[in-house]
Amino acid sequence: MSKNPVFWAALGLMALLTITNSFFIVDQREKAVLFQLGELKGKDYAPGLHVKTPFFQDVRRFDGRILTLDNQTENFLTVEKKNVEVDFYVKWRISDAAIYYRATGGQEIVASDRLSSILNRGLRDQFGSRTIQQAVADDRDSMVQEVEKDAASKVKDLGIEVVDIRIKSINLPKNVSESVYDRMRAERIGVATDLRARGAEDAEKIRAEADRTAQVTLANAYKQAETLKGQGDALAAEIYAKAYGQDAEFYSFYRSLNVYRESMGGSQNLMVLEPKGELFRYFKGAGAK
Repeated sequence: MSKNPVFWAALGLMALLTITNSFFIVDQREKAVLFQLGELKGKDYAPGLHVKTPFFQDVRRFDGRILTLDNQTENFLTVEKKNVEVDFYVKWRISDAAIYYRATGGQEIVASDRLSSILNRGLRDQFGSRTIQQAVADDRDSMVQEVEKDAASKVKDLGIEVVDIRIKSINLPKNVSESVYDRMRAERIGVATDLRARGAEDAEKIRAEADRTAQVTLANAYKQAETLKGQGDALAAEIYAKAYGQDAEFYSFYRSLNVYRESMGGSQNLMVLEPKGELFRYFKGAGAK
């Protein structure tokens, strides 16, 4: 019998199974618990190679990484009894594999459901004690901290810990949002109308001031022009007077030439005068009277 190859092959296979079943490896991303005939014998093994009793002990492994619970949108009432739609997510992980297994049977979906219920109750209480303004702007961080603190003691019974809670959005229901947007739109329209009215008033003031300045400038320019013109006429009269005083006959002759030029310079001029008139006295010869 000892020479039967089947026997030795079976014996070798049994030995191999015994050896391989005497060890188990825990990955650094895992949490592991050890059971012996259904009874818990060990928990939270460090990453690496470990020994167990073959065939009588077995190992259950769970995901030891940080997991994400992306909760569906929930409706909460604020202190003003106004409904808000809140979208949030939670980061969590297993802290005690043995408690986690007893509380959830090792099922992640069960742990997520119970964690979601705990957080929903906490957020409902926090929103119920705040106004929309406080929840949206002022107290969001403190509200999340309160929920984390309250949830930390309750999730210990599940063998898990909450790493982080984040509120992604807080929205008003559609009908409420429309009324809020209408009020905000009306306020903005009122502000815009007021700004336009003030702008038009300022524009009128600027135009009136510009017109006044233009009129004053034109009046001053006209005054200065008339003053200069008067000074020029006075100077011209003075020059004419001096010239007349120096040679009255020449001055009279010069003025007559100017009259001839102005009255007879055009091609359409027609005058009926007596040749013996005073106007033509210089045509009769030099020094004619």
